[in-house]
Amino acid sequence: MRFPDLARSLIATALSLCLGGPLAALELEDQKFYPGRGGVVLKVISTGDLEVFEPFILAFQAENPTIGIDYSVTSSAELHRAITQGAVFDVAISSAMDLQFQLANDGAAQAYTSPVTQALPVWAQWRNQVFAFTAEPAVAVISRAAFAGMERPTTRQDLIALLRQNPAVFQNAIGTYDVRTSGLGYLFATQEARNSDTYWRLSELMGLRGTALYCCSAQMIDDVAAGRLSLAYNVLGSYAAERIARDDRLEILDLQDYATVMLRTALIPATATQPASAGLFIDHLLQEGMREQSRVWALPPLGAAQTPEARAYGPIRLGPALLVYLDKLNRNAFLGAWSDAMLQDAVDNP
Repeated sequence: MRFPDLARSLIATALSLCLGGPLAALELEDQKFYPGRGGVVLKVISTGDLEVFEPFILAFQAENPTIGIDYSVTSSAELHRAITQGAVFDVAISSAMDLQFQLANDGAAQAYTSPVTQALPVWAQWRNQVFAFTAEPAVAVISRAAFAGMERPTTRQDLIALLRQNPAVFQNAIGTYDVRTSGLGYLFATQEARNSDTYWRLSELMGLRGTALYCCSAQMIDDVAAGRLSLAYNVLGSYAAERIARDDRLEILDLQDYATVMLRTALIPATATQPASAGLFIDHLLQEGMREQSRVWALPPLGAAQTPEARAYGPIRLGPALLVYLDKLNRNAFLGAWSDAMLQDAVDNP
């Protein structure tokens, strides 16, 4: 196991936001203010990168010019901690749907209904509090140069065989999430482990190969493109597809055995001071997510969850089952098994 250099492990300069009272400082990866023509400012905390969501924000403001947007980007774990501790935000958007569900279950989300929320598929919302607006698979991204002359694996078993047979290509050249700190990485890992025994066999082999651990998909994709990694496993497919459209050094493996599909969700925190404007924002998110083709981003629509390739094990369902691996004992047990598999060289070289 190895970690990327700190300079490459930050999407942006970490910012410190004073939240006041007993709350700890919130570490942000990015932040931008979009002024409106009126006095309303909507505070949005999100795991979505600015470059992905800015076109949506501008489109929302074109229809609602009086509403200003204060958009803060942070990790899913930081977002969950902030809302749990009572930070004041009007909308919370996260790729870690289990943590979002936990917030609602713990009373940290407001209920909201509208004709738009009522048009959602039943599986895409929970008790009028948590709303899904995209369906995004976890994928494996490869370097075309590193895979030159190799037959592409189509299952995890094929991938395991490839990693075993080509140590020179993959030693210290694989990346995946650090599930101890990444909420989305933990979600992907627990759901895959729950559904397939191959997850543990693959994790053990990745640990043997000295896998680098990351917080975020964007950094893994950057390092594959730069040639520092040959393979990045369980990155967000939406980010990978957007990057591949403009970078032919990258490729997504077409793994056909199963797909783990995350629902990106939004909620209105109980601390929101602008719930009416937050509801408008939620409606626009859902309307965009229910389109067959978005006008403002490359994120997959909700309908992607119904495609044949997404049906094996995904999408991950919104419901109480998401809380199983958030239980402290279950989490500790999972992280212990994951560490044994993935951190093998840490044991050999303390």
